[in-house]
Order: sequence, then structure tokens, then C-alpha cells
Amino acid sequence: MPELPETETIARDLHDMVVGAVISGVTVPRPDVLREADTAGFAKALVGQPIRRVWRRAKLIVLDVDARPELAALDPAWRIVVQPRFTGGLVVDDGGLDAAERAYVCVTFALEDGRALHYRDVRRLGTVALMHRTRFADYSGALGLEPLDPAADDDAFSGCLRASRQAIKIALMDQKRLAGVGNIYANEALWRAGIDPSREACTLNEQELSRLRGELHGVLTASIAARGTSFRDYRDARGERGSFVEQLAAYGRAGEPCLRCGRRLVGTHAVDGRSTVFCPGCQY
Repeated sequence: MPELPETETIARDLHDMVVGAVISGVTVPRPDVLREADTAGFAKALVGQPIRRVWRRAKLIVLDVDARPELAALDPAWRIVVQPRFTGGLVVDDGGLDAAERAYVCVTFALEDGRALHYRDVRRLGTVALMHRTRFADYSGALGLEPLDPAADDDAFSGCLRASRQAIKIALMDQKRLAGVGNIYANEALWRAGIDPSREACTLNEQELSRLRGELHGVLTASIAARGTSFRDYRDARGERGSFVEQLAAYGRAGEPCLRCGRRLVGTHAVDGRSTVFCPGCQY
């Protein structure tokens, strides 16, 4: 957490809010979140550079930043690669950010228009990396298929999963197979598709895999429309909560009646050590 819908929401917000803004300064109050650069190198590479694009890859938020013109032939554009993990997030501050929120700021990008872009992280488990395009291409290339990519059709989806002997829930969350799916949406997609999360992926037939792909696409799309799921820490780039929690049918509902068949939902940590919620009556 944040997963694909939450990072997609933040990336879309930031693209609308900061593209074209020039970074005028960089401060790093918590340098332990930095990767692939030290504080001085991080600031030197970015100060004076405009933000050209903000987008998502897997559970990453990526900011494309121009290279210095005099080095453009040798030095490709930088990419700031943010992996929020459990409690991290990016927020634009026009001067009104609450003081309690500022306490968790790890990196601040001052913008020439007077605003600031903060990476804040309560537990500091997330990271902020600086990568050249070529380095990012290698990094991204190790990640799996994007489930919302038009290329992620039934054949591609099946190819990612059908050979795995892992539990289907674990296979769905394997970022080298499928990028961006975490615990919340694996639970939800499997409930929607009527598939037991502990089944070995290789036991699913093509019809079941097709149904699962469709339900995963549907739940991710619906969550993006609701601006993600907020339980405790997740906020979008404006500091607002997502509302998809109101549509959850499985995750967080252990012990409650199944919305489809009425049987009591079971919660377990036996599948992958994380909270798995499923219906023993209609998931098989």
C-alpha cells in the first residue's frame, strides 16, 4: 500500500499540478530514503530543471526531469523514481500543509512558482531514487506486465500465471509477473472472480484466468475512479482520502457475511503471511 490505483491517482494528480514547474531547490531532511544518489548529488542534478511528465510504473511514481541543455547529448533526462511502500506519498504544498503533516517530510522539491512538492513517509520504508533513462529502462524491464495495459489481453495474462505452482494470490502479487497488484486488490479480484486464493495458479483453466483478468481490470479501474483506498495513511497529491474502501467486498471484512452468498468470510494469514479474506462458500 499504496498499490496501482493509489499510485496512478497520485501520478495523474501530479502530472496536472506540477508539469512545467521548475525545481528551484532540494532539501532532504531524511536522507535514508534516498537511493542511487547522495544528498548533494541529488540536488545538483535536479536544481534548475523542469518537470516534464509524471506517470506510474507498477507501484512506482515516476517524474521525468530534463537534463541540462549543455549535457543533453551525453546525459539523458533524469527520472525521480518514488516507491511509496506502506506510508509514503507525494503532496503538493502551496503553503497550507498542516504542521503535523510536515513532521514526516523526507524530501522537498521547492518549485520556482513558490509551491513545494514533498515526499512524506511516516515509517520511512519508501524510497526516492534518481535514475538516468537507461538505468530506469533496466529497472523497469525487470517488472512484469501492466494489468491495465491494452496489451494485457487474455493470452498475455494467462502467460504470466499459468505455469506457476504458487498460490494464485501470491502469483498475482509477484511484481515480476504482474506489476502493481498488492494485497488489497488481489483479495478483491479473487473474490469477484470466485476463485480460492490458495489454489495453485497452474490449476486455473483458461476460462477462470479470463474471468480473473476481467475482474482484476474491473476492480483496479473502479478504485482509480474512486481515487484509491484509504484506511489510515494513503492520501492523494492534494492530501485527500480515496473512497474505494466503501466498495470493498473482501479485504478488511473477515467475519462479515459474503455479499454474494451470505456465508461468513474467513480471514487467514496462511496463504502468504498477509491478511487474506475469502468466502469458503463461493470461492473455489
